[in-house]
Parts: sequence; C-alpha cells; structure tokens
Amino acid sequence: MEPMLQDKFKLAGIKHQDADNVSRSGLSFWQDVMTRFYKNKLAMIGLVLLIGLVFMAIFGPHMTGHDYRTNNLSQKNLAPSAEHWFGTDDLGRDVFTRTWEGARISLLIGVSAALIDLLIGVIWGGIAAYRGGRTDEVMMRFADVLYGVPYLLLAILFMVVLGQSLTTMILAMTITGWINMARIVRGEVLSLKNREYILAARTLGAGMSRIMRKHLIPNTMGPILVTMTLTVPTAIFTESFLSYLGLGLSPPLASWGTMASDGLPAIKYYPWRLFFPAAFICLTIFAFNVIGDGLRDALDPKLRK
Repeated sequence: MEPMLQDKFKLAGIKHQDADNVSRSGLSFWQDVMTRFYKNKLAMIGLVLLIGLVFMAIFGPHMTGHDYRTNNLSQKNLAPSAEHWFGTDDLGRDVFTRTWEGARISLLIGVSAALIDLLIGVIWGGIAAYRGGRTDEVMMRFADVLYGVPYLLLAILFMVVLGQSLTTMILAMTITGWINMARIVRGEVLSLKNREYILAARTLGAGMSRIMRKHLIPNTMGPILVTMTLTVPTAIFTESFLSYLGLGLSPPLASWGTMASDGLPAIKYYPWRLFFPAAFICLTIFAFNVIGDGLRDALDPKLRK
C-alpha cells in the first residue's frame, strides 16, 4: 500500500493560525428545528398570515371609528363602501368592526382552550406515565371512557346547562380536548423515563416534580407544540358550529361563529354578512394547520441529515 504523504493533508490556502476560524459551533436542537421551519415556505406563509390576523384583531376595531355594538337601523344591510368597508348587518352595525372584534373572541377561545388542554394533558399524561403500573392503568382507562363520549354532545350539554357565556364556551372546548394531549405526553414520557440521565437524576435524589419539570417535559415540547397548533383551529371551528346551532355567545358579544350564524340566512341578498367571518375562519384554520405541519416536518428525525 502506498504510504500516505504528509503534503496531501496541508490546509490549502489557509494559514495555520487562522485554521480555527474555519469551523463553527454546531446548531442546538431548537436552532436546527427553527432553521428547518423557516425554510418551509408554506409554513412561513401561515406564520405571516397569523401575525397579520393577530395584528388586525388588536387594531382593527379602532380603524373605522364605528362601535361594534351600536345599532343604527337606518343603515342596516348596506353593501361594502368607503364608509363601511365590509358593509353593515341587519341592525346597522359595522361588519368590519365586528369582524375584528369577533377575531379577538374567536382567537381567545382557541388559544385558551389549547392552553387548558396543555395544562391538564401534560399533568395527567406525565403523572400516568411516570408512576406507571396501576396508577397509569386507572388514569388512562378513565380518559378512554371520557373520550368515548361524543365530544360535541358533551359541549352542547355543557352550554345548555351552564348557559351561554365566554367562560362556558372555553370550558366546553376542554371537556375532552385534553385527552389527546395527555396520550401524546404519556407516550413521550414512557419512552424517556428509563433513559440514563433520568436514572441518574433519580439516583441523586431528584423527586418526580423536579424530573418532570427539568428533564421530561422539556424533551417532549416538540409534540406538545405541534398538538397545540392543531388544537386552536379545532376550538375555533367548534365555536362556529355551536354558534350555528344557536349556542354561541350572547349579544352584544361578537365572534366569527356568531357572525357567520347570523349571516347565513341572509346569504342570498346580503352575502357579505357571511363571507367575511367565514373567510377569516378558513384563513385562521389554514394558518394554524400549516404552521403545525411545518413544525412537525421540522421535528421529524427522518428528515434530519
């Protein structure tokens, strides 16, 4: 075999004292995830769209000078114009102002439901997986029984019994919504709890709460974030469906669901009353779904090289 020559391994065109500058530190896990996410054009479109919707939800109700709850029957069912950008409804209220006031309510319902699902699901699934044995079996069987009850039936029953309010609407979304989060967290914790660093933490005397906070939950954040981004549009859609059934928020509160429900009977003669809230429901669901898909692709280890 031909001996290796030393001159074949010289740093071509680089001074020895500058050789260390060629290398750079590797990316952390989350830096790598975000780099992959930013390269996903569809996910970035969804992110920009979502930022735009949040911006309009904050500032939109103040752009026209109209109040979302003030009735003016002399201007009812006016078509979109320079004075009323999205037209008016059957009570003469400005649809543009109500659309963005409704965005606040719809986004609040969706995000609040996702956060409550996160809190309950992480605690329930984490404890079940960490304790294991009979504790795990009892907790997950209870979740399975609850999951077997139709979700919409429970939500409707909840709204009928407790009344139509924002708080009741949010709670109705989370009756069984947390179960999917609990299952995901349980599966992740089961795969992690016997790893060497967890066993080392136990050996050093760390309790369950510390291990959960410092080691297990941080390492399950990927699936948790993806699930949350898909929970928000589900809650927004459910609110819209309940509003269609007449179980939405009580006037004068506005949400995209209540506006779409009110605009549906008038679609033949005043289509703008249904078009604008329905369009923004679709855009919001699209934005969250593509963001969730982008995060899932960025976190998929099969895509890593």
